[in-house]
Amino acid sequence: MTGTATRYLYLVRHGEASPDESGLTEAGQRQAALLGQRLRDVPLAAVHHGPLPRAEQTARLIGDQLKSVPLHVSEAAGDYVPYIPEKDELPAESADFYLRFLAGATDEERKSGAALARQALDLFTGPVDGEQDQHELVVTHNFLVAWLVRDAMHAPKWRWLGLNHCNAALNVIRYAPGRPASILVSNDMRHLSTELRWTGFPTELHI
Repeated sequence: MTGTATRYLYLVRHGEASPDESGLTEAGQRQAALLGQRLRDVPLAAVHHGPLPRAEQTARLIGDQLKSVPLHVSEAAGDYVPYIPEKDELPAESADFYLRFLAGATDEERKSGAALARQALDLFTGPVDGEQDQHELVVTHNFLVAWLVRDAMHAPKWRWLGLNHCNAALNVIRYAPGRPASILVSNDMRHLSTELRWTGFPTELHI
């Protein structure tokens, strides 16, 4: 991907969702508002979000804290499986575990997920054209955060598996012309109070 100016991608998982995933819990709403407050001084050009209610509501609550930043819904920022590896791509000791995890994906989900993952890379990554650096926020889901972080690290395609991100945690990736992508911030929750941290993360790994 080519371009003449640097892109800063602010990448977040939605706030904590209700059990039926119809929207955010009260904690999730607070998480989104606090993240918006943290981003107030960032010169964001746009907020992109997935079409599902938990991502849309998170983006709207963040946007309420910003100064006239447009919100754009994007299927590429949605919740889908970005890549399903073959068994021989995976480490032998974890191959069966991951393939069981992915076994429920239908043929249509596999096809559409791969297409959306390619579209996400085209839309959200790489340097930008022009003389001004560009700052963009993508409010999405754990799988796509993992997919884009993996890509920034030039890791194998299967390595989105096993990357976990907390609700409303902040990740920032820099795409500068002529340089490899740099992950500047990862899973950062310092804008959240103690009781709002670690939601969406495996329970046994809460710190």
